[in-house]
Amino acid sequence: MTLEEERKYDVSPSFTLPELAVADARPAARPAVTLTATYFDTAGLRLARAGASLRHRVGDPLPWTVKLPTAVPGVRQEISLAGDDPAVPPAALTWLVAALTRGSPLTPVAVLRTRRQRVDLCDAAGSRLAEVADDTVEVLSGTAVPRTFREIEVERAGGSPELLSAVEELLLAAGARAGGFTPKLVRALGAAAAYPPDLLPPAATLPATARAADVVIAAVRGAVARIVAHDPLVRLDEPLPDGDTAVHQMRVGVRRLRSDLRTFKPLLDQRWARPLRAELGWLGDLLGAARDAEVLRDRLRATAAAVPATDEGELAALDTILAARRERAYTDLLDALRTRRYLALMERLTAATRRVPLSPAATAPAAQALPGLLARPWRRLVHGGKGVPGAGSLKRSAPDVDWHQVRIHVKRARYAAEAAAAAGDQPTRRLAKSLARLQDALGEHTDAALAAGTWLTLAESHPHLAATLTRLAAHERAQANTTRAAYPARWHKTARKGTFLSLHA
Repeated sequence: MTLEEERKYDVSPSFTLPELAVADARPAARPAVTLTATYFDTAGLRLARAGASLRHRVGDPLPWTVKLPTAVPGVRQEISLAGDDPAVPPAALTWLVAALTRGSPLTPVAVLRTRRQRVDLCDAAGSRLAEVADDTVEVLSGTAVPRTFREIEVERAGGSPELLSAVEELLLAAGARAGGFTPKLVRALGAAAAYPPDLLPPAATLPATARAADVVIAAVRGAVARIVAHDPLVRLDEPLPDGDTAVHQMRVGVRRLRSDLRTFKPLLDQRWARPLRAELGWLGDLLGAARDAEVLRDRLRATAAAVPATDEGELAALDTILAARRERAYTDLLDALRTRRYLALMERLTAATRRVPLSPAATAPAAQALPGLLARPWRRLVHGGKGVPGAGSLKRSAPDVDWHQVRIHVKRARYAAEAAAAAGDQPTRRLAKSLARLQDALGEHTDAALAAGTWLTLAESHPHLAATLTRLAAHERAQANTTRAAYPARWHKTARKGTFLSLHA
């Protein structure tokens, strides 16, 4: 997978490309090429309307390409593969867009023939910094050409964003017009591809007069967007730019949505919400198994670096064991993502971004309804219940399971506070941030306890590694104890942030 970053410009048929000598970049013209691309989509153009595409382009070394949108305008993820049949997309790419197509058949929707004049911008060593492509595009209908347009694309390679801005100045001065980030396919298909996507995004901000329903809808849309955005990245099994994993982020989306459906229970039609939570639980369990295996491998490397005289050969053997565990969990997850059950869940989640079945109570102003809803998970956190101690009475000597259950209560209260804070309430926003910090600290405890238990279990089944595993487990227990010692002060800070909720307890 590569990240494609480009800027587009509309130009007239008579436009003349200016001299592109900018900064330290040297222009180098390349031979013109003609590219014929066939785009595949659903009957309702689900991919194009979502900013994605799946095409076969004659002349490319890897002719099949999927492009997926990102949160940054002008930046898309690009994945290319070979394929035996130009009329049948490879299954790997078909599944890569399954969260958007939800299994609907893919058929050709457009054929574009592009004559491309290219100029590379290179540094003194000849390395490519950017490519400027002057494209004349013909939209084909059989042998007819009902539409033609011309555009300039400037794609960043090894150069800086400032280089693209310098090129932009030259192009605009020569008469080009900034063309936004509209893909060629959308221009070719016209109005049908410009309709809103099936998956509606959350509102950027909510007004002070927001209803409780507005907050619920924003929370649902935000969680679903996270799940859908990370679906293809989970399938690719590539790390995210910040070093996190797609499995982790998709799991966060699932957990957050399940928590929101629980928090907002009085505002939701339970005939809709209850079965959806169950299906999200199924998916969350699969993601959780894969994520736990990821965490254990990361803990092994980090802990080994902190434990002196750890044998490299034994570490390699342990990593192999954990890698196999992760591969089994990941295979189970991928198998699930290729089922009708999963596609049906994606259909329900997508529909939820357009219409959330609400109860009459959701019509109340957010400022009136939300404090009471937030008070419920806060009350569970503070006072505990059903065998789980309250956050303030959690003893340093309590078993790991109690610490883990309190962390779950912290997480639920955090998600509720973050959803409620979307309406702009500052005390709720401060509480959400404090809960996030507390959750992170307790997450370190949970990870350390999980690792310590795993190392001791592996020591029993792999006695030749027992000495190393015992030392690793001891280090993890020490890490967990450090978190326990610091916990009372952390909780005290968070508890003070939540005092305003006592009025609703």
